[in-house]
Amino acid sequence: MIRYAVVGAGWISQEAFLPGVAQSGNSVISAIVTGDLAKGRTLADFHRVPRVVPYDAYDALLAEDAVDAVYIALPNSLHADYAIRAARAGKHILVEKPLATTEAEGLAMIEAARQAGVFLMTAYRLHNEPGTLAVLAHLRKGSIGTPLLFQSIFSFQMAAGNHRLRAEHWGGPLQDVGVYCVNAARHVFAEEPFEAMATLTQPKDDPRFAEVEATIAATLRFPSGGIAQFIGSFGAGAVDNYRVVGSLGDIELDPGFKFETATKMRLRRNGVTEEVTFPQIDHFGAQVAYFSDCIAASVPPEADGEEGLADMRALLAIEAAARTGQPQAITSPPRPRHPTPDMVRLAPVTTHRLLL
Repeated sequence: MIRYAVVGAGWISQEAFLPGVAQSGNSVISAIVTGDLAKGRTLADFHRVPRVVPYDAYDALLAEDAVDAVYIALPNSLHADYAIRAARAGKHILVEKPLATTEAEGLAMIEAARQAGVFLMTAYRLHNEPGTLAVLAHLRKGSIGTPLLFQSIFSFQMAAGNHRLRAEHWGGPLQDVGVYCVNAARHVFAEEPFEAMATLTQPKDDPRFAEVEATIAATLRFPSGGIAQFIGSFGAGAVDNYRVVGSLGDIELDPGFKFETATKMRLRRNGVTEEVTFPQIDHFGAQVAYFSDCIAASVPPEADGEEGLADMRALLAIEAAARTGQPQAITSPPRPRHPTPDMVRLAPVTTHRLLL
């Protein structure tokens, strides 16, 4: 069993990661690192986690033979610091997206992991989900011809007071939900975008958006001629889908991004429509099962630090394009790997969770 420390006991850890690890079949949680020890102990009792430590005891925990890997679910601005400290202590790292807040931070995380000989994986849970991998498999075998157009919406109403509405943590819908759209588009076309254009709305009459935009709309251009357009929003109804139009048909995943619902695919070609609803899995259990398999086999994960950095470069360019009103260049090397069907992990769903 690969032993994880959960760093940050907020909503995503409570709702998804803590319950999911028990579904992995190859992983356990051996510690929770949190700023609220009372809450941490309640969660630890519920999930049978043996230890709870404050943030100022993080390095001491890492120095022990108590954990093999850390899961970092802190605000974006803290990802780099906690990841680099884990790497220097010889621990593998699973970090929530976006990888960091600047390209320099991302590069420092990657270099720290390289020097320490540990794996840094960006938490792209959909890379282990059957519907996502089925769409990519259809695209690779030419089911809709050459992929030409990508369209996506990922939106919901963000509750006031959430840290993802704070500029100091590089919050906003682009970083929180737009990253899913960017990541999907990159793997749909199997190449890196070279240009971004964008616009945003930031209503003055909604106090939630005093520091970040409510909605951002972006266009990415790809070397093959592919065009991706998406909208990410913290101020609209709940929608999560994407559609790829090719030279011979189209394919859609709706729902396509959220972990609470099963993905559903619709493939249309030559007047024939095929619909498939995929098994509902525990996305976080599947993700950690895959990463633990990589650790146990000493095989680098596909969604490594460079994968997270590729999305970050696109996010930063989109942000600059929205701010300046001018197209922005993106420079990322081609990815040597993309998600493949062998990465699917069918972790069973669970209802064993506690929200505080």
